[in-house]
Amino acid sequence: MSEYFLCFILFCVGLYCLLRKRNIIKIIVGLAIIEYAVNLFLILIGYRTHGRAPIFSHDQEIQNMVDPLPQAMVLTTIVIGLAVIVVAVALAVRIYGKYKTFDITKIRRLKG
Repeated sequence: MSEYFLCFILFCVGLYCLLRKRNIIKIIVGLAIIEYAVNLFLILIGYRTHGRAPIFSHDQEIQNMVDPLPQAMVLTTIVIGLAVIVVAVALAVRIYGKYKTFDITKIRRLKG
């Protein structure tokens, strides 16, 4: 149960960075922290104490196997999350090239 609480704390740290920080790079880091917290939560859902790998063979019993679905979902979210982070960093670089700042409040004032 404490692992789920720590996952929630990690998610809250990322959410704090996403909502309260004004630097675009810090916002992107907060988004990455949220992604890691969700991935950790999905892995914790599929974990079983003393579980075996989900590899089926005819001479084994199907008991206490780790659920493979959250593992597959995490692999998918890692790829999608990496693509989102790359696009966000590319946008941040373009914004910095145009406005010469990463501060959101200054960018809003320069908007016109």
